[in-house]
Amino acid sequence: MSFESGYAIGIDTGGTYTDTVVVNCADSSVVATAKSPTTHHDLSLGLASSLDKAMTASGINPDEVNLVSVSTTLATNAVVENKGARVGLFMIGSVKALKLPVVTMRFVKGGHKITGAEDDPLDIESLVDGVNDMRGHVDSYAVCAAMSFKNPAHELIAQKAISLTDPNPVFCSHTISTRAGQRERAATAVLNARLMPVMKEFLAGVGKALDERKLGSAVVVVRGNATSMSMDDAVSRAAETFASGPASTAYYGSIYSPARDALIVDVGGTTTDVTLIRDFRPTIEESGSIIGEWETHVEAVEMFTVGVGGDSFSRITRSGNLEVGPGRVMPLCMAGDIPAPEKWIGRGHDSHLIKAGPAAGENDSSVLAYLRENGAATFTQIMEGLEVGEIKLGGMVEKLVRAQFIDEVGFTPTDALHVLGKIDIGDGEKSVAAAKVLGAELGLDAQGFADKVLAETRLKIENAMLEHIVRKEIGGNMAGIVAGRSASPLVRFEVSLNLPIVGIGAAAGMLLPEVAHRLHTEAVFPDHHEVGNALGAVRMALDNMKKESR
Repeated sequence: MSFESGYAIGIDTGGTYTDTVVVNCADSSVVATAKSPTTHHDLSLGLASSLDKAMTASGINPDEVNLVSVSTTLATNAVVENKGARVGLFMIGSVKALKLPVVTMRFVKGGHKITGAEDDPLDIESLVDGVNDMRGHVDSYAVCAAMSFKNPAHELIAQKAISLTDPNPVFCSHTISTRAGQRERAATAVLNARLMPVMKEFLAGVGKALDERKLGSAVVVVRGNATSMSMDDAVSRAAETFASGPASTAYYGSIYSPARDALIVDVGGTTTDVTLIRDFRPTIEESGSIIGEWETHVEAVEMFTVGVGGDSFSRITRSGNLEVGPGRVMPLCMAGDIPAPEKWIGRGHDSHLIKAGPAAGENDSSVLAYLRENGAATFTQIMEGLEVGEIKLGGMVEKLVRAQFIDEVGFTPTDALHVLGKIDIGDGEKSVAAAKVLGAELGLDAQGFADKVLAETRLKIENAMLEHIVRKEIGGNMAGIVAGRSASPLVRFEVSLNLPIVGIGAAAGMLLPEVAHRLHTEAVFPDHHEVGNALGAVRMALDNMKKESR
């Protein structure tokens, strides 16, 4: 297939928007761009909408498209928001305590030596007992045996034994890591098991939307290390897509940065991703990335992700403090038909509204039954209406959110921008009404409250940028000091960046200039920065394909 003619498409699905870019293969010029809300209950709908807009604007036919490249921040968001599959972990030949994102963990005798010789026989009886205990409480399993990268026999036997007892998927560490370090291999296997259903659902939506438009013949998915893989590999090796979005971010920055070295900052709806380019190239962490809190063997761009973006939940706690992120909610201005915010919004459990989502169907949950009968309600109203305790209802709501049966609505930085007249999407009157009530809780007017929310958002982005670059250039201990420099009223020092900030994302232009000013540098916003990840995804894949075909 020739990549010197025809067209290529880049798609990036984030937590809030799905972006599409059409480029000319011959010179990589942008032909059309489009943006549509990400439809979490059925990802193919948002994909289809964005694709259709871009294809219509470009005026091209499907048979003229030679390549589709896909990137996503869904895996990143799932880790940051603590979502994904419930995982049960079996550690074979190790009894070291590990902190990992699992529901339960069991230690089993077995494992091999560095030579590959068996260290202890595998305790099959204990393994099967563990599966019986976990079955029904987990969605997938991860298995990590001592020295399995030298001899995977015990992992393979465990995988077979688990599969005979429970049909849920099993992920073995030797299939995704060939390096020493059992803790890191276990974390990599767990994150694969945790993220697999996220990627499987996403790529099913991608496949459906592309096939219906006869665009599914040549599709690649962006890895976190700025290379491409097939859609099948993206499911079986889901952790490798963790930094898919940031890899596209970094590649876009490497093309459009005004300087050889720059900090690339992608302000999304759910997260802000910070990556660094040196000498116009993304920097790759070849020894393994830190995903959330966990060190892994996933090769990816060096990055830092913070749970703050345009749709970050901005609330006043019961103790009267403002918190922004890391959770994401639907902005009030985009929530459609909901009760007037002044009738329900307040502190703590009254800070957000819960409504039945489009995927709820006839689910028999008592929470959904209450919402069908009474309409959208706060956590407090549901707790009182169902006469259940806070902890029990919290678990029920969390399960429904994970299944995307309910939507949570609250005040966000997007609403704050509405209050200040910076944007005009949806119903800004709801944003203003909520800001008046929440501002009064802090002795502020609506604009004062909006300013405070945006100031907190900018501070989190600023600290993420500083922590990433200081951790890389100086060391982890200093990174914490720099990021926390504003925590004490007794100490003050300023920090400057000696490189420009390249902004990506629709909200970047409204948040990053002030951050850059505080850091004594400049923020630049190249052409098409609003859809920079989609453009980075297609440029990366297209450039690689051209190199391989020569």
